[in-house]
Amino acid sequence: MEGKLILLVEDNPDEEALTLRALDRSGIDSQVVVARDGAEALDFLFGTGVYAGRDTTIMPTVTFLDLRLPKIDGLEVLRRMRADERTKLLPVVTLSSSDEKHDITTSYESKANSYIRKPVSFIEFTETVRRLGQYWMELNVPPGI
Repeated sequence: MEGKLILLVEDNPDEEALTLRALDRSGIDSQVVVARDGAEALDFLFGTGVYAGRDTTIMPTVTFLDLRLPKIDGLEVLRRMRADERTKLLPVVTLSSSDEKHDITTSYESKANSYIRKPVSFIEFTETVRRLGQYWMELNVPPGI
């Protein structure tokens, strides 16, 4: 896994496919790893479970994190990331269909870097993901650089 890496944590197969298609069409040169629940995301980040033995020196440039996930919800994933030295500074974008103030506030209190509400329309969703990818993968300067 060389170069830039995006960790997409999304349990909805349709939204996963749309996100992957939008990132592919954006021309951003990056690998995308998909985790379909919170436990799988943490396994990837910390090299445990099915990802045991993964080179954990290679971390995502950005994580796109859904809130409503099976096994471990997105907010708990975020809290665990922020509590660990290896992942506490990794950029995390909460990408959720929720517009509840509690979800937004709790995401920021848990140190999300950004909160993006998923647009309903296909065209808006695709454009949002394209712009997110460009910002986080091309414009943002990540920690440690």
